Parts: sequence; C-alpha cells; structure tokens
Amino acid sequence: MATRNSVFANPKPCEHLADYKLRHGLSGYKSIQKWLKASPYGKTSIKMCETKMPTCRFCSGFHQGRLFLCLICSSMSCSDHTLLHAQSENGHDIAVDIERSELYCCLCSDQVYDPDFDKVVVSKNIMDMPSKTHDSVVDDLMRRSSKRRRLNPVVDLDLKRSKLLVSMMDRRAKSCYPLGLRGLNNLGSTCFMNSVLQALLHAPPFRNYFLSERHDPETCKKRSSDQLCLACDFGVIFSAVYSGDRTPYSPAQFLYSWWQHSANLASYEQQDAHEFFISVLDGIHEREGKERSSNKDNGGCQCIAHRVFSGMLRSDVTCTTCGFTSTTYDPCVDISLNMDTTNFSTVNVANKSVREDTGRSTLLACLDLFTRPERLGSDQKLYCQNCQEKRDSLKQMSIKRLPLVLSLHIKRFEHSSLRRSSRKIDWYLQFPFSLDMTPYLSPSIVRNRFGNRVFGFESDKPDISSEFEIFAVVTHSGMLDSGHYVTYLRLQNQWYKCDDAWITEVDERIVRAAQCYMIFYVQKMLYCKANEDWSCMPISTRRDPFVPIAGCC
Repeated sequence: MATRNSVFANPKPCEHLADYKLRHGLSGYKSIQKWLKASPYGKTSIKMCETKMPTCRFCSGFHQGRLFLCLICSSMSCSDHTLLHAQSENGHDIAVDIERSELYCCLCSDQVYDPDFDKVVVSKNIMDMPSKTHDSVVDDLMRRSSKRRRLNPVVDLDLKRSKLLVSMMDRRAKSCYPLGLRGLNNLGSTCFMNSVLQALLHAPPFRNYFLSERHDPETCKKRSSDQLCLACDFGVIFSAVYSGDRTPYSPAQFLYSWWQHSANLASYEQQDAHEFFISVLDGIHEREGKERSSNKDNGGCQCIAHRVFSGMLRSDVTCTTCGFTSTTYDPCVDISLNMDTTNFSTVNVANKSVREDTGRSTLLACLDLFTRPERLGSDQKLYCQNCQEKRDSLKQMSIKRLPLVLSLHIKRFEHSSLRRSSRKIDWYLQFPFSLDMTPYLSPSIVRNRFGNRVFGFESDKPDISSEFEIFAVVTHSGMLDSGHYVTYLRLQNQWYKCDDAWITEVDERIVRAAQCYMIFYVQKMLYCKANEDWSCMPISTRRDPFVPIAGCC
C-alpha cells in the first residue's frame, strides 16, 4: 500500500487508469453505457447480447470464471488472460468486469475506482426508469411503499426528466426518513463494508459516543503522530451521515484506513461481512491507543468497541470419570451460532430418504444448541486435574456477561476439509424481534445442570438487563463466491432496507423472510430510549475534516 504523506491523503490512483483517461477521456465509458443493465436489487452488469454466451478470446469453450471487456477493442478476456491481452495489445490496460460493471486494470490485476465511471453507471440506471408524466412521478415518489431509490450528488445529466427524479427523491427523503438514514456508495465490491457500517451507525450506544464527540480527532494522539485512526474516520462518517444530507456518501477514506489496518484484505474483492466486523472493532480498539488488557474480561479496556460490544463467555469442562469441572472465561464481541438441523424434514427420492437442501430453524434453537452439553471426542481428551490424566469430558458453554449490543453471527458458510469444498447454507432462520437471554446466562445453565443448589461462586443477578430488541439485520443473498450483502434497519419500529446507496422502506415480513447472516440486538431500555430521543436528535455540527475525493462525496 502507498505510504501516507499527510493526515488526509487519498489512496494513490492507478497510473494506468490515469494514462487511459488522458488519452481517451470518457469515450470508452460512454461507449459501453448502452450495454449496462441493472438487476431488481441494483446490481449493474453488462449484457452485450441476450442470446450469445460471452467467452474469452484466448480460451476454448466457455470460461467458468469472471470475464472482462476491454474498453479499447471490446474484446473479452477471462481473469487468467487479461494480463496477456494487455501485453499483446499496447495501451489496452483498462477493462470492465461484465458481471459487476467495475473497472479493472489488467496490468495491476486489481479493481480500480473512478467516480466518472460511477456517474455513467448511475445516469444509465436513471435513464432506464420508465418514462412518466410529471404528476405520475410525484404520485409514485410520495407513496410510502415506493420503490427503492439511488441518489448520487455528482450525477451530471442533461436530461431534465432525470434531474427531476433526483431532486424530488431527495425532497421526499428529507421529509419522510429518519435522520441518519443515508445510503453508502459501493466503491467496488464493498457491500460487505456498507452493510456492517449501517448497523454500526445505528447502534444506539455506539452512535451516541461519536455524535457527542467523545472521540475528538483534533486531540487524538494517533492523529497528532500522523497515523491512521479508524475511530477518527468513524467520527467523519457519523458527522456526514447525521448532517441532514440525504445523498449517498462514499466512505473512501474509511476503506483506505481499514486497508492499512488489515493489509491482507486490502483489495476490491468481496470480503466476508463478519470478518470485516471483527477487524473493525479490533482496529478501533488498537487505534484508540489502549493496550490489550491482561485481564481476560477486558475490564481495564475503556475503548468504545469493548464498552459496547464486549461480553463474556463461560466454558465448563466436566470429567465424565470423576465429575471434576474446570471453568474458563473468554471475552467475545459476538457469538457465532451453528444452525440447528435436528428437526429438518426429509423427502423421498427414488424410495430413498434424503434431507432437503433447504430447511428451517429458529434463533432460539441455535442458542439452545450453543449452550447444550457437548461430549468431546476421543481425540479431544483433556487433562483432568483430579484424575491427573487425560479423560473423556463434557463441555458446556454459557454467557457470563451480556454486552450492551449483542451481535449474533449465523454460520452460513460451511467448509469441509475432508471434501476440500465449501458451500453456503441457504436454510431459513426464524428470529424474534424481542429476545430474552436469561435462559442462556451462566446462572440458568448451572442451575439446570446441577439442580436448585446454592453456588456461592455464581450470582443469579446479571450485571445488565437480559431483555434485548432487534435493530439491525445483515443478510446475504446469492452464492458463496458471488453474493450480495444488504442491511435492514429498525428505526422507530419501521424497517428500512439499506442496499448500498439505495434506501427503501419495507414491511417486516420482508425482513423475516431474508437470509440473515448477522443479527444485532440492543438492550431493550436503550432501544426505547433511542426511540424517545430520535425526534430531538441534533444534526451534527462538526466540520467534516475529510478532504473529499473529487466526485465521490
């Protein structure tokens, strides 16, 4: 990655893209505009011919990987041969991923971002909207069940109809949607980032911390030493999102900062939303200058990441021979849950009983499975301090301390080392909007295991309330390697779908039917308090310290 020269330096642009624009301008972008097609959920791809399957000019037959369209000669190359094409044809360095409509540098072998290309894509989407009269457009936009919208502050269209649509959508948004509900532009396969950011931006205690300017970038020690700080960059996003501006925001500076923190994930390839969530919280913890506490419960850490999301898990391992129990405690910022498949139905195929590929489970069943005693295998024998040798044992998990915001991760991606394959689990998961975590706390689990005995080492009263309310759901649709992340937010008991730059008001039935991947709950008292304070929440007045990248925010 490029060395950071100033506090707000932008990522170094691709020199091959800059050279292409110098020689050809925007002619290549405009030439492919007629082939751009948007799917119902906003993903744009290139469809040159409806009947002919695109193929790589270097490969025989149909290539199973991604294909790229050269902006100079319009020839097609697969990911294995883009470099060969650029080397054989002088100046043919920039191509477009036909599946994602994203710029790709053949010489750098990586996605590149250009706001001018984004303008072409967005303008084509708007031009493809059905032509309507002025009155019908107004009627459609004023319906609360309107179709989703996408706004871009840099769309420069000559068409009066497109300008009218953008301006009227913006006015409707300002009058109907809650403050802080703002779309985030996709910077190149960054829906994983946008989905998690939307959840974090609306987590009440996390939001209150930044809106009250508890983390001041001007006094931040990391800023004064000219180092990147994810907490400072989060403050910039909060300031922009809660400024009252409804046009989609581009979190380019935050993406660049996160790349510096997680260099192994620094690319425009699709990443895992859960992995991004863990990485961001870890980055905030480290960049706030707090040393990792030697105490496992993070009691000495006062960073906002741990104060909001940190909980404590208890693990009891019981020797099946003598009954001796060893107890350990581990901090966590989320809980990963396996889906309970015990009650899944089977179907008869050719007189054989086969389990259906799709099934149904419940979040409560997943939590029951998480806290259920598990017999460790013979290859997992643990040393018993009482027997003084390795013994068979039972392991049981429980929750010792709940966080203010409870993040539950549903394990939908299954990896088999034996079969050397991976797959996505598409089973439906039923989850409640109100959740009582009392049955899964350590006092309840211990009492159920040993009966109504008195244990002096375990308090029956939890440190905080065990009643939670849902406020965000991150979903994943599509295949394992080509999926799309979307977030549903619950604000003032109304659900909103955040699909990158698109914001839509939706019914709760849509949320319940989605394939949830991460579910965020907040303490019921904090959720109710947030709803009471929503109408009088002040607009952020902090001056945005981010020097914008031209044309993207």
